[in-house]
Amino acid sequence: MPSEPSVNPPVADALSAVETASPLVHHLTNAVTTSETANVTLHWGGLPVMADAPAEAGDMSAGADAVVINTGTASRPDVDAMVDAGRSANEAGVPVVLDPVGYGATPHRVESVGRLLDAVAFDAIKGNVGEVRGLAGEEAAVRGVESVDEGGAGVADAARALAAETGAVVVASGPRDVVADGERAYGVTAGHERMGSFVGSGCMLASTLGTFAAVVGEGDGAPASTTEAALAACAAYGFAGERAAEDDPTGPASYRTAFMDAVAATAAERPEIDVASRIERL
Repeated sequence: MPSEPSVNPPVADALSAVETASPLVHHLTNAVTTSETANVTLHWGGLPVMADAPAEAGDMSAGADAVVINTGTASRPDVDAMVDAGRSANEAGVPVVLDPVGYGATPHRVESVGRLLDAVAFDAIKGNVGEVRGLAGEEAAVRGVESVDEGGAGVADAARALAAETGAVVVASGPRDVVADGERAYGVTAGHERMGSFVGSGCMLASTLGTFAAVVGEGDGAPASTTEAALAACAAYGFAGERAAEDDPTGPASYRTAFMDAVAATAAERPEIDVASRIERL
């Protein structure tokens, strides 16, 4: 049984590790949020690259520090490249994050994500409540790429079950994020309701998770496991969302800008976040 992850992961130290390593985070992501995911990776201190051409996706993954695969707008050729990239990352020992956007909404999305799960060993899976429930084999409410599932106590059980089945750490994002491995689940209370006022916030969380996962085991203070990296990523991401709301930006576009600024400021200043009060064992 794996050792108990810290319920007070050192976020400031994790951010220091990201700054020191400047990890290369390769994205095969959706066309809607490419800019958002690239910029949030950069603002945390990572180096984003979006090399999704089939001719180079595998080569780029083999030389990266983490790979983020997002199926939001994936065609069949895109999935071919994702499989190649994921397998190359597995062979090179590079952590891989899956964001199964809209899983359950159409047969193509179900088939595409299923193919990826069969072909690639994922270190982490980040989805909204509906996506995680669907992947765990439960009834889920998804419209387009959005979850209309309100969650509830069963989310932790679904996340644990999916983690046990896949071997990945599972993050179910929502008003309270749930982070689970095959044995345990944690709730992370952080963030602000305005984080859902612009497109891309879920995709950006997956990029944040990939950036933090890239430095697992990289010296003193860095996350010791993918579970710790996920807890720290959710806490830091939510804290930035809260910080962005402090000056009450007038609308969703101004809030989005304030959020990007808050991510960069959090990474630069590395504030002492009271993480222990935000994380509970479920």
